[in-house]
Amino acid sequence: MPYTSTVGLYVDVANIAMNGGYGMRYDVLREYSCHDNADAIRLNAYVAFDVERSRENTAYREKTNNFYDTLRDLGYKVIQKNVKRYIDEEGREFAKANSDLDMAVDALLQSDALTRVVLVTGDGDFLQVVRALQNKGCRVEVVAFDNVSSELRREVDVFMSGYLIPNLLPVKTSIEEWGEVDSTIRGCCYEYKMDRGFGFMRYLKNSKEHLWITDTRHSDSPYQTAYFHASHIDNPSHFDISDLPDRSIFFEFDLTRSTRNEGLEARNIRFISRL
Repeated sequence: MPYTSTVGLYVDVANIAMNGGYGMRYDVLREYSCHDNADAIRLNAYVAFDVERSRENTAYREKTNNFYDTLRDLGYKVIQKNVKRYIDEEGREFAKANSDLDMAVDALLQSDALTRVVLVTGDGDFLQVVRALQNKGCRVEVVAFDNVSSELRREVDVFMSGYLIPNLLPVKTSIEEWGEVDSTIRGCCYEYKMDRGFGFMRYLKNSKEHLWITDTRHSDSPYQTAYFHASHIDNPSHFDISDLPDRSIFFEFDLTRSTRNEGLEARNIRFISRL
């Protein structure tokens, strides 16, 4: 019988929405988590719901409940944490609905049935959870966008920026499908010749399998590469070009056919984010 890996996906919805992932497509996230033909055993989405606001704001209530229903349609179990309000020592009111503990406990308790755990959060509080899961024999991956704990990135087996996963965040200006000529995609610079003013962007063409094969020359690699010239970077003042190459800086760019050879070029390069 062929070996089948099992995966559990745990999403801190509020953390991701507040840190670059608003509008993330949960169907694409599910597909990504099942890369290399894994079976999804757990799909948990941890959400915050403001009961008081829902009583006063019909639009909020309907929009939020519709979002939760959409998650359920995609196979996610929605774990709701109601917002609680507190008064601090200076009399100021603040709201809180933290799902970290629920998410950590669920991942640990359910890990016996899993070979891989995908945590969708950038919160460094999950550092000990990652270590515990690894000690139980699970490989641990993290997907996040902005404000990602550097310690968390170093501790997990795989960190993948959500900006690089094809179609996870929709690109509204794209003419073609992600990775095709004339499409708009996101990637990072892995090589740059400062003295000659050109380099190469690397991007994921798809995220179905073999994500560990980052060498674009390998026939099974899901990554591809595109040449670029420094003159094609819009607003380079948003970062120091002397920092390139830097795989922690993410760009959005238009993929075109090269005017120099049969390869591909990145044009209209826009800075998106930096870890």
